[in-house]
Amino acid sequence: MQKWVYLLLTILLFSTYLTGCENSQSEPTPPGKSRLDVVKNRGKLHCGVEGNMGGFSFVDQNGNYSGIDVDICKAVAAALFNDPNAVEYRNLDSTERFTALNGGEVDMLSRNTAWTVSRDTTVGLEFAPTTFYDAQSIMVRANSGINSLEDLQDKSICVEAGTTTELNLTDNLRQRNIQAETLTFQQADPAYAAYAEGRCDGMTSDKSQLLSRRQTFPNPEQHIILNTTLSKEPLSPVTVNNDSAWFDVIKWVIYALIEAEELGITQANVDENKNSDDPTIRRFLGVEGNLGEGLGLSNDFAYRVIKQVGNYGEVYDRNLGKNSPFKLPRGQNNLWTNGGLLYSPPFR
Repeated sequence: MQKWVYLLLTILLFSTYLTGCENSQSEPTPPGKSRLDVVKNRGKLHCGVEGNMGGFSFVDQNGNYSGIDVDICKAVAAALFNDPNAVEYRNLDSTERFTALNGGEVDMLSRNTAWTVSRDTTVGLEFAPTTFYDAQSIMVRANSGINSLEDLQDKSICVEAGTTTELNLTDNLRQRNIQAETLTFQQADPAYAAYAEGRCDGMTSDKSQLLSRRQTFPNPEQHIILNTTLSKEPLSPVTVNNDSAWFDVIKWVIYALIEAEELGITQANVDENKNSDDPTIRRFLGVEGNLGEGLGLSNDFAYRVIKQVGNYGEVYDRNLGKNSPFKLPRGQNNLWTNGGLLYSPPFR
């Protein structure tokens, strides 16, 4: 009898502990309120990131985060609190990210997440403007003799579970009638470890992620990324659905990064530009007008973002481009005026 009483008490205590942990992490938006109200009252942004992907979101041994996805979080915090460091990051794998967002554990995702119709509708997400246009491909060993997806006939391919990457791989194999073994992993780290150990012949993911992960291998030059595109992958920050006030903030902070680059406004010259006679620049930086007020932000929110984070070009160059270890060309991630896909609506 005492044994069963002890067991029951243990179960009750453990359940209480789990409930407490869940409550400490989850912070649902109160009825009739916007997530914007929750974030403002808290005084800090909770941002979901990947955490292990150089150039996008990576945490070093000292706990410092960096990457283009991290800078998006910082830009939102700068707009809200005039402090890019008013952010608490949470590393989320591909299978838990949407649950964490919908459950209120994070306020937004800035985590190499592809925009798809099902995620935008049935999953209950809202996608902000695309911050990186990507495509899916496959990495193989340089001496493998593999040059195309067809060359992976009767071979094995590693992929992260719960991703569009997994679905795209299945579609492409089926469409081309290729018989290949698919090895799925819940997290990216064990998937790349399996590939590095030779347990699979290829590793598939977004080209940017393959490039980033390849740099962590002892001999990166021994691995190549095939000139094969399996899908389009527009990577975008994400918020919950049906919360226009919060979504608008994320949306226009991202557009501010893009617009600043088009206007030639940088961290170095943003103060000087506040003295500009150009009405477009004066409205954009909040010198005149009340554009921020309509968003529930300070009218100089764009100034705060550029002053403390930089414009999109600066963010790209330091994390992925010419000032980074990756030296990744802008390509589609250039301004529309330079042949790319980045375009901001007017700040008017």
